[in-house]
Amino acid sequence: MLRKLYDWTLSLAGRPYALWALAAISFAESSFFPMPPDLLLIPMVLAQRQRAWLIAGVATITSVLGGLVGYAIGAYLFDSVGQWVIGLYGLQSKADEFHTFFEHYGLWVILAKGLTPIPFKIVTITSGAMHFDLVTFIVASTITRGARFFLVAALLKRYGPPIQSFIEKRLTLVFLVFLALVIAGFAAIKYF
Repeated sequence: MLRKLYDWTLSLAGRPYALWALAAISFAESSFFPMPPDLLLIPMVLAQRQRAWLIAGVATITSVLGGLVGYAIGAYLFDSVGQWVIGLYGLQSKADEFHTFFEHYGLWVILAKGLTPIPFKIVTITSGAMHFDLVTFIVASTITRGARFFLVAALLKRYGPPIQSFIEKRLTLVFLVFLALVIAGFAAIKYF
């Protein structure tokens, strides 16, 4: 089953509408959606290594734009939508601690968490709720999300065939490691 899903995702990655799908996922992930864009970005770059920079650029731009929606949720709808999104991740009990930590280290939180598997939507919503400087938020989000997506694209562009071979030979292991990283990201934000 995992092999069929991998093959389907790889075939989807080569289709003309794949960039639109990546844009939608990347946008939504920064404000409310739980699926990381890497699940589509990686096979897209593997399928079209010559377009690696375009793919990373689309993921970066739409992630930052989605982050602005997350920021708006935090700034204007925190008591309703923001609390609901945080509740989906079971983070209500940690929200006050995170707010206090964010007051002191907001820029560093945005830069660090944008690179990790920790859900970026938590950072974007908190940034809005704390009324963090919008220009600094946009710059920091662009730097951190761009670094993440362009690093993945650069590695896949340069080492694509060996990485693809490794993934295909050890598909279950790669899937479990990726799943563990996503779960670790959620756990890290919950127990931060």
